[in-house]
Amino acid sequence: LQQVTLYNFMAKDNVPFHSVVFPCSLLGAEDNYTLVNHLQATEYLNYEDGKFSKSRGVGVFGNNAKDTGIPADIYRFYLLFVRPESQDSTFSWEDFMTKNNSELLNNLGNFVNRALMFVSNFFQGVIPAVEVTEEDGQLLAQLNRELHAFIQCLEKVRVREGLVRILNISRLGNQYIQAQKPWVLVKGNQGEKARAGTIIGLAANVACLLSVMVQPYMPATSKVIQQQLQAPPDVNILTDRFVCQLPAGHKIGKPSPLFQKIEACTVAELKKKFAGTQMERKEQNQKEQNQKSTQGKTPPVQTATPTKVDQAEVDRLTAEVQKQGEVVRQLKTDKAEKNLVDTEVQKLLALKTQLAMAKGEVVRQLKTDKAEKNLVDTEVQKLLALKTQLAMAKGENPAEIIGGKGKKNKKGKK
Repeated sequence: LQQVTLYNFMAKDNVPFHSVVFPCSLLGAEDNYTLVNHLQATEYLNYEDGKFSKSRGVGVFGNNAKDTGIPADIYRFYLLFVRPESQDSTFSWEDFMTKNNSELLNNLGNFVNRALMFVSNFFQGVIPAVEVTEEDGQLLAQLNRELHAFIQCLEKVRVREGLVRILNISRLGNQYIQAQKPWVLVKGNQGEKARAGTIIGLAANVACLLSVMVQPYMPATSKVIQQQLQAPPDVNILTDRFVCQLPAGHKIGKPSPLFQKIEACTVAELKKKFAGTQMERKEQNQKEQNQKSTQGKTPPVQTATPTKVDQAEVDRLTAEVQKQGEVVRQLKTDKAEKNLVDTEVQKLLALKTQLAMAKGEVVRQLKTDKAEKNLVDTEVQKLLALKTQLAMAKGENPAEIIGGKGKKNKKGKK
C-alpha cells in the first residue's frame, strides 16, 4: 500500500534481519508488500550493575512494577527519559527516585499545581483575562522555540529529547512565575491585579499545552491535568506556535498535586526486593512466610534419619515422584517459562533424593534382617537405578558413582 508510512521499533540486534533479510523476502514475494520506511533501533537498557534477563529473572518487569504501587506513568516517564537511543543506558532505582522527585514533582508537577492554585485562590477558579506585554515576549519566544523543537523530535522519533523539551517548558513556566511574583501583584492596585491576571492566565494556558504534549508519554497524567483544568476536548491539537486555548472566564476544576515524593527508604526496599533472580526472591518470600507462620510456635524437633523406613512411606514417595514427573513433562511439552520449569524440576529432584534415602534404608534394613538374597538384590537394583537418574539430572557421571562402589565391593570381597 503506497499510502502507508511504516515505522519499525526494535533493539539493535534485530536490525540486520528487519533491514535486509525480511525486506528482501517481501520483495521476492512480488506481492506489493509495504516495506519499512523508518527503522528505529535502540541500544540496550541494563539493570543496575548488570543486564535485564527475563529467563534469569534479573530486573523489574511489568507484574513486579505493578506490585510496587508506583503509578505506571512514573515508570513510563523514567523508561523514556533513559531510553537508550544512541548508547546503552541503565535502569537505576536511585536515579528513578531522583528523576521522579526533581523532574516530575519539583518541576512539571510543581508548575502545573502552582498555576492552577493561583487561579483557584486568587481568581475564584476562573481564568483571568490575558493582556500580553513586552515583559511576556521572552517567555513566548522561548515557548515557541521549545514547542517547535518538540514537534521536530517526534517527527524524527527522538522520543527522549522530546521529553526533555516538555520539561524545559515547565521549567520556563516556573521561572516565569517566580520572576513575575503574581502573589505580590495581586495585592496591589487595579493595574497590578490585571498584570497578575495576565501572568496566571498565561501560566494556566501553558499548563494546558503541557497536558497535550505529555499525552504520548504519560497519558494518565495528561488526563488528570485536563480534568483539573476542565479543558474541552478540542484543546488536544498541537500547533507549532503557542496559543491560549483556555479563554478568559473559563472555569477550572479543583487543583491537586500530580505526583508524590519517592523516599530513599522506599527505593532501598525496592532495590533489595528485586535484587537477584526471581527464583531467589521466591525462595526468600517463602522463607519469610514460613517464619511468620511459625512465629510464636514451638519449633519442631529435628530428628535424625530414622533407622527403619515403612514400605508405605517408600510407596508414597514413589507415587509423589511419578506425579511430579508428569508435571515437569507437561510443562516442557507446553514450552513453559524456563524459571517455572526449573522450579518444578528442583521439586522433582528433592523428592527423588528423599526416595533414594528411603530406599537406602529399606536395603539396609533387609540386610540387617538377613532377608532373601533375591529380594535384597531387587531393592538394590531399584536403588541404583534411582541414583543413576539423580546423578544424570545433576550433571554427574553415574558410571563413576556406581562403578566406584562396585570396585569397593570387589575389593572388600578380596
